[in-house]
Amino acid sequence: MSWLLEIFKNPFLIVPISSWIISQVSKLVIYWIINKKLEIERMFGDGGMPSAHAATVCSLATYTAISFGAGSFEFAFALIFAMVVCRDAMGVRRESGKQAALLNEMRKNLSIQDLTAVKLKEFVGHTPIQVIVGGVIGIFNAIFWSLFF
Repeated sequence: MSWLLEIFKNPFLIVPISSWIISQVSKLVIYWIINKKLEIERMFGDGGMPSAHAATVCSLATYTAISFGAGSFEFAFALIFAMVVCRDAMGVRRESGKQAALLNEMRKNLSIQDLTAVKLKEFVGHTPIQVIVGGVIGIFNAIFWSLFF
């Protein structure tokens, strides 16, 4: 049972998870302010401002650098992981969201019965600014937590 307690004491889990939570709550609030409607799905959905993916991996990389140093293999691994995730959020996932929006628009204009029941998810990727803001949230959150662990 001590392994379970160790999980909840592990800052390399706490820091990224708290960064994800901060970003997702921010995403919900920002969506609510801009669109004047509260959609709880934004709390758990992908895409939008800020990028929770970027916040999560950037906080992990930052906390790893603080803990092990910038020359460590742990930091190198975390940094490469963060770079891949952020690039993917702005690249493949963003493009698939654009394609989903286009297909959803085409679906509305066509009257084929099988297609009208399908709605593709459009919020899947991020713009560069969404990734940057998410990354900044993650970096500052990691610095904040490093003061306590």
